[in-house]
Amino acid sequence: MDRLSTLMSRFGVRANLFYNDKLCGVQDYGGVDQHGHIHLLKAGTVTVQGVDKRDMVLTQPSLIFLPRPRQHRLFAGESDGARLLCASMGFEGGIDNPLSASLPDMLVLPLKELPLLATTLTWMFEEAADGQCGKEAVINRLFELLIILLFRHLLDQNQLQTGLMAGLADPRLAHSLISVHDVPHHPWSIAEMAEKSTMSRSAYAAHFRTIVGQTPAEYLLSWRVSLAQKLLREGRAINLIAADVGYDSPSALSRAFRRKTGVSPRERIKGVNGR
Repeated sequence: MDRLSTLMSRFGVRANLFYNDKLCGVQDYGGVDQHGHIHLLKAGTVTVQGVDKRDMVLTQPSLIFLPRPRQHRLFAGESDGARLLCASMGFEGGIDNPLSASLPDMLVLPLKELPLLATTLTWMFEEAADGQCGKEAVINRLFELLIILLFRHLLDQNQLQTGLMAGLADPRLAHSLISVHDVPHHPWSIAEMAEKSTMSRSAYAAHFRTIVGQTPAEYLLSWRVSLAQKLLREGRAINLIAADVGYDSPSALSRAFRRKTGVSPRERIKGVNGR
């Protein structure tokens, strides 16, 4: 049961290395940019001031993951010996896509607790230390791989309590969520989704809302509209999108789009493009 491949094919991630050095002083992130961030503390000690403005002192190699644009700060003194690899990152489909929205504002995990990532981390740190041509391009791709492996770890360890990722980690809900993700144009009913999870309709609806944080109907609407937004950003015409995401006509999609986002598809794309 592949819980990630369809999600990542729909809402892939792109990463760009911007820091590979010893940190001495204060670095602020997430002010005006529209990117998430991932920081790898390779060695030394660093203090993280997260979105709650509380300081967290990290004294062992760690991963700091902020999937959405959030203000945060890293600082270290000369004697702390903090060495970092840092990348900006973003998901296809924008910052409000269902995968990004299902993740916490910030995750901080010691690298020793991430055995699935160990080989990729070793490769990244070796590339960062070498001066071979193409180093930055290789590290960018490894950061993207690292994020997918992090998602696999979060699912396998069931580390998130609510949202899409928590639903995919739930053995009773995963089958129906995967089916909806794979075939968004199907005329899904709550009863049919419940059948995919071998649950009664009422039990499924209650359990879905507890774990995912939305009703099945709300989630189906969110998924379809998110797909539509991504396709619109890619330049697809709304009359070519409607059937692909489960609507009988462009006007039906437009109504669903406005119900979910508060604006029409045309207004949303204008806002994204700044026109």
